[in-house]
Amino acid sequence: MTDEMMSLQALLEKSSDTDLLREMIGFAAHRLMELEVESLTGAAHGERSADRITHRNGYRDRDWETRAGTVELRIPKLRKGSYFPGFLEPRRLAEKALTAVIQEAYIQGVSTRSVDELVRAMGMTGISKSQVSRLCGEIDGKIAAFLDRPLEGEWPYIWLDATYVKARRDGHVVSVAVIVAVGVNGDGRREVLGLAIGTSEAETFWTDFLRKLTRRGLRGVKLVVSDAHEGLKASIAKVLNSSWQRCRVHFMRNALAYAGKQGRRVVSAFIATAFAQDDAEAARTQWRQVADQLRPRVKKLAELMDEAEGDVLAYMSFPPAHRPKLHSTNPIERVNGEIKRRTEVVGIFPNDEAVIRLVGAILLEQNDEWAVQRARYMTLETIAPLSHDPFVKLPAVAA
Repeated sequence: MTDEMMSLQALLEKSSDTDLLREMIGFAAHRLMELEVESLTGAAHGERSADRITHRNGYRDRDWETRAGTVELRIPKLRKGSYFPGFLEPRRLAEKALTAVIQEAYIQGVSTRSVDELVRAMGMTGISKSQVSRLCGEIDGKIAAFLDRPLEGEWPYIWLDATYVKARRDGHVVSVAVIVAVGVNGDGRREVLGLAIGTSEAETFWTDFLRKLTRRGLRGVKLVVSDAHEGLKASIAKVLNSSWQRCRVHFMRNALAYAGKQGRRVVSAFIATAFAQDDAEAARTQWRQVADQLRPRVKKLAELMDEAEGDVLAYMSFPPAHRPKLHSTNPIERVNGEIKRRTEVVGIFPNDEAVIRLVGAILLEQNDEWAVQRARYMTLETIAPLSHDPFVKLPAVAA
């Protein structure tokens, strides 16, 4: 174990982390039991083998109380003999050891020897290094399957943003860009679309990321919301050919830098009058009037407004009900904030794979939370008219 590894105490201080850890503990415990029973029966589950010693005989349920919460276990039963997982034996530091296994595979994921030693410390027997490696691979496989899943239907709106974490590369600690895409589909549901990491937010990096999304099925994009990164803007135009919304919050920060400390409040109120208009044409008219009023005193600010008008007001051309969620990157900023909060526990990641492993699990957890929410992020009645898919229809109203 290294100091870079996420500690159990740090994880359990945060309730959402506790849920994630409990899920991963349950998954690993199930796989460890399956591997041990496989060695006792002489064959994998459902496998025909001449080396088979006995057969399985169902499962018995048992709740396992851990500091991460209650983990529901299904312990395999055998037709001949009996089986009881070693990590449930009394007076064993089983939970601590299993948590360490999860941490090693979940954060480090580079040394099967370390995982193997931890598994054996739990009293598990008959598990080879190849099986340990397979366990680690299955944990990664759950995340990879989520990040590479096909994107079905249309995605009218997507948000793109990046955050940075520290990782080791070639013996040096460097800042790694973690870019995330979040979208709303034709049903008004919000999902995490993808994740990628790189050394910088260069245009080629963003282009490769967006092309991968399109290969997975991303289509029907009407508006992309992001900051004004030049490489990202160029990639959006090249790959998605959609409208682009410059984050209003980021723009206001840039604009107020020209206003000076004394004038920021007044300038902010002036510009906000354009955002308060009811339609796109009125917003553009008001925007130009504000720019002209500011021009004699703050020429650079007026020029910035001239340049950014179409990009900052792009969201005004979309349904009024959607505008509060389209004018900025706030919907994805909250996701990035969660990533930042939980990656700070690790500090410095040992490699890029560890970044993908943890951030991917965070995004998978967030996506699952959105999936079970009863309310759509945008109502079907307001988002359906944006779709070109003839199969998208409003639900029938009960009589």
